Amino acid sequence: MKKLFAILLITVSVNAFAQNKAKALLNEVSEKVKNYENISIDFKYTLENISENIKQETKGDVVLEGEKYRLNILGVTRLFDGKTLYSISPEDEEVTISTHIEDENDDITPSKMLSFYEEGYTYETDIEQNIKGRKIQYIRLTPIDSNSEIKNILLGIDANTKHIYNLIQVGKNGTKTTLTVNSFKTNTPISKSLFTFDASKYKDYYINKLD
Repeated sequence: MKKLFAILLITVSVNAFAQNKAKALLNEVSEKVKNYENISIDFKYTLENISENIKQETKGDVVLEGEKYRLNILGVTRLFDGKTLYSISPEDEEVTISTHIEDENDDITPSKMLSFYEEGYTYETDIEQNIKGRKIQYIRLTPIDSNSEIKNILLGIDANTKHIYNLIQVGKNGTKTTLTVNSFKTNTPISKSLFTFDASKYKDYYINKLD
């Protein structure tokens, strides 16, 4: 019994240490991100489901400033000015306009890309990898909500810069999505109109307004 108790005590201590280390690292990342005026990211996005024989890869870019963002991916521009979301599709010649409502699902939106982990998850340190000379420490995040469609998320953090290197999300349906940061720039000069929707540029587009 004493041996069993000792093993249990060691296990609890190790888990507590892993959680504290993970929390400290996440706090560093969060604090650093909040001090930037704006962030520009170029990334690669991969979606894979082996059982469904699905593998898709694409590149995209996003500029973030507080809650505002401008995201380009799959030929569509998603523009959020802090109140309204505009999805602009040149291929369909359509603009979808919707009043932003804080997401109640598991989606990690651009606004939450660098802070989503601050609530709703338990976390612990995972593997550490050397990727192209960079020391990447992974944090494993597990949703507190048992009904979440997400099984877990691995958040890779550059131990030197304290910037997010990649995010690997595994769904309960077997789908794995990976977002890898290729370029991370901060406090760059950006146009004052970057997050402003200019209706005059889309006079010939179909405007789809959602309630």
